[in-house]
Amino acid sequence: MTPQGRATRIELLSLTTPAMRAFHMTWIAFFLCFFAWFGIAPLMSVVREEMSLTRDQVGWCIIGSVVLTVLARLLIGWLCDRIGPRLCYTGLLLLGSLPVMGIGLAERFETFLLFRVLIGAIGASFVITQYHTSVMFAPHCVGTANATAAGWGNLGGGVTQMVMPLLFAFLVGTCGLSDAQGWRMAMVIAGAVCALTGVAYYFFTQDTPEGNYRDLRAAGRMPPVRSSHGTFGEACRDRRVWALFVVYAACFGMELTLDNVAALYFLDNFDELKRVDPRDALRTAGLIAGLFGGMNIFARALGGIIADRLGARWGLAGRVKWLFLALFCEGLGLMFFSQARTLAVAIPALIVTGLFVKMSNGATYSVVPFINRRALGSVSGIVGAGGNAGAVAAGFLFKLNTISWPTALLLLGAIVTICSFSAFAVTFSAEAEEEARIGSVATGATPPMPVSLEPSAAS
Repeated sequence: MTPQGRATRIELLSLTTPAMRAFHMTWIAFFLCFFAWFGIAPLMSVVREEMSLTRDQVGWCIIGSVVLTVLARLLIGWLCDRIGPRLCYTGLLLLGSLPVMGIGLAERFETFLLFRVLIGAIGASFVITQYHTSVMFAPHCVGTANATAAGWGNLGGGVTQMVMPLLFAFLVGTCGLSDAQGWRMAMVIAGAVCALTGVAYYFFTQDTPEGNYRDLRAAGRMPPVRSSHGTFGEACRDRRVWALFVVYAACFGMELTLDNVAALYFLDNFDELKRVDPRDALRTAGLIAGLFGGMNIFARALGGIIADRLGARWGLAGRVKWLFLALFCEGLGLMFFSQARTLAVAIPALIVTGLFVKMSNGATYSVVPFINRRALGSVSGIVGAGGNAGAVAAGFLFKLNTISWPTALLLLGAIVTICSFSAFAVTFSAEAEEEARIGSVATGATPPMPVSLEPSAAS
């Protein structure tokens, strides 16, 4: 695929170009996927009481929510290279909405866990989001585009912590549903919105600035599908891909973990919340947990913006060094948060930790597009799967009866700090550095932040 037509700036108020339509549809779709993916997390105290779940069973729910996403992200990256992001996103949203709504049918732990596992497939939406923005934006601003779209999408994980308890309270208090009916209906609503978004994605986006994969292949402007065979193996043989796999396990893996456990963590470990009415405590814990996810409104984009700035000045090596620094600080913040015993200390610590978690996420995917553009989908999928693999591994710490949840967070903080040094395994040849520099010059790139609020002319 030729690089012609890629956007050289992010014009937030524009919907006239294929790049900006894709940008807005990707982050909206990812936002709703994230909202539905973790929609049940802030309601787990209600589910735990209704189904009499043990700590071990809650732990399996945490693990189950992310385990299928590892495989789904690997598959979806391969599919993006073959059929394009438009069809991938449409299919994922339509199919993924079914278990989101279906979890409302669960009456026993085994059925609930099955649907919780299946819901995790919609987490593969992240890979499509990063893939679609990567093919739509020029090298000098792709880090900002990737980080902003993913950050605003990840914001769904924070908004759901705040909104789902409020929706549950509305369904129970105003609509007269029981607690059991309330959380089930809330999930049905979330799933239905995902399905509608899948239909919209099909009609409002295209695969590349030049058109859809099927049309480009028919016109001889893209290699046929069979020529893309081997790109997954090519990505697997690149040590840099696995270094980023570890890095993303340490940042996005921790984001997923905290999205899953934050509300319960505050309810179970802070006396201030134990002394108030359970429903008030549920809403308060959801709002506090939502602050962590809410950092995505700017923090992940900030990580990408800083990476683009440093990349303009010091090349690809500058992006890697920023990735190390952000991840190292994340580990320190996580350890400090784990030792907080009052809300006055814990809430600021959570916000600071969240800042570095999100910036690390953005910094990671400011590097990914430069690893192997021919195998971009496979690289994005493998690295993205690393985030879920990290969340799966972390989940086992929270199901152990031998350690407390604060101790689990302390151990995770130490592991993240160590993993930050994996970033230095991501190196680039002089040829790759020069290619990235030439790509930026060819698009007329300038170092200042490539984000504009001015409407663009129609393409």
